[in-house]
Amino acid sequence: MTAYVIYIREQTYDQQELDIYANSAGAVLEKFPMQLLAANGRLEVLEGPVPEAVAIAKFPTIDAALAWYRSPDYQAVAQHRFKGASYRGFVVEGL
Repeated sequence: MTAYVIYIREQTYDQQELDIYANSAGAVLEKFPMQLLAANGRLEVLEGPVPEAVAIAKFPTIDAALAWYRSPDYQAVAQHRFKGASYRGFVVEGL
């Protein structure tokens, strides 16, 4: 069943680290069966606190999403994201 990875950026600490992440993540993402549906575009908050940005990616299954997230290649790149900003991230199974 399709799964969606959702990241909500709460606060940026170091834009240079986020730039490194943005310039490196694409090569890792290409290795996995995923489709980027939204990334850092215009958003209108309906409820709750206003995030800085939101990204949504579609994977064929939760297991595929977890394989991407837990992969050594992604974890190496993600260190820049961790240093650059605080995020909430989760994977949810679709209908």
